Amino acid sequence: MRLENKVVIVTASTRGIGWEITQACAREGAIVYMAVRDQQRGGEQAQALTSKGMWVKSIYMDARKEESLAAMADLVASQEGRIDVLVNNFGIGDPERDHDLEHTDFEDFMRIVRQNLASVYLASQAVLGPMRAAGGGSIVNISSVGGRYPDLERVGYGVSKAAVNFLTKDIAVQCAHSRIRCNAILPGMTETDSVRRNVSGEYSRLFLRHTPLGRMATPQEIAAAVVYLASDESAYTTGQLLEVGGGFGLPNPSYADLSEQRRPM
Repeated sequence: MRLENKVVIVTASTRGIGWEITQACAREGAIVYMAVRDQQRGGEQAQALTSKGMWVKSIYMDARKEESLAAMADLVASQEGRIDVLVNNFGIGDPERDHDLEHTDFEDFMRIVRQNLASVYLASQAVLGPMRAAGGGSIVNISSVGGRYPDLERVGYGVSKAAVNFLTKDIAVQCAHSRIRCNAILPGMTETDSVRRNVSGEYSRLFLRHTPLGRMATPQEIAAAVVYLASDESAYTTGQLLEVGGGFGLPNPSYADLSEQRRPM
């Protein structure tokens, strides 16, 4: 019960990593608000967890409608009197339009950057007042290793996540005096429905060649890291970018070839 009675908001939480974060926080005793666009799906999932003795509720949030981010925080604060944890899980990618500098339309680039950055900026801004009034809080941003390591494609996604990484540190520095912590989790390739739909088997194979642990993360492993950063166990941790990527980006460039040579037959 590491999050007992903490009021937690998880954005974009009906699928994949967000859904696992919701369940993990609820199991640890949190009062969890699923901030989602699909209220029918969110409501059904919240009810399913509530029937198991957890406290979960679905509220409306649509990152494309930026005013809904402040409204989300206002609603939770008015109902609970406090906000202890915000998990900024929302994020978009667009592999069909997000390529390299030469072949990505500027409007598509800016759409991806704006949505991924605005969702974190505005939601974090909106919870500062309630967190300060409660004596502190924890903001956990779900970023990506793609914000640290340049790629041949997905320029918009990479730039947006790099911006989230910097914003994470800015929030940590600027809000420390209010005992508000901010950290980011940077997943590597994670086994979600979105990855299965949008990432080819060949790309996955090449990516995992450079991942020492040699496999994708599970959404549950990302959620476990969120629980740590949301809990008082990490009370002296702020401004950190925690890679949960199986060691991706750690070895030298020859790693993939050398590791295959040494692999037992």
